[in-house]
Amino acid sequence: MSFLIRLVINAFALWVAVGIVSGLEMAGSFWQLLLVALILGVINASVKPIMKLLSIPLILATLGLFLLVINTIIFGFVIWLAAPERLDLGLTSSSFWATFFGAVVISLVSGIASSVIKD
Repeated sequence: MSFLIRLVINAFALWVAVGIVSGLEMAGSFWQLLLVALILGVINASVKPIMKLLSIPLILATLGLFLLVINTIIFGFVIWLAAPERLDLGLTSSSFWATFFGAVVISLVSGIASSVIKD
């Protein structure tokens, strides 16, 4: 059940980010949005901890601001995977800044939603 709650939270955060951030586009269906949220969750659960561990000195030196870079890289990779040339899931970004602000919005929305909705 916890997995499904996390998936819905990720999908909601992604939907909010696409709605708020200009430059992020989701041309796919609801099921494609869920699939992108699933990919985002899997990458966050598997790759992100390794990236955090390897970049501890940078995280400490920047007082945690490097975590924004890690989130942007993760989200950029998800956008790259969801591009029409690869998995064709309908998620695209027009610029680095759209990806950056999308990652920030997803982090904020999923953090708030996770604190409100307990597993």
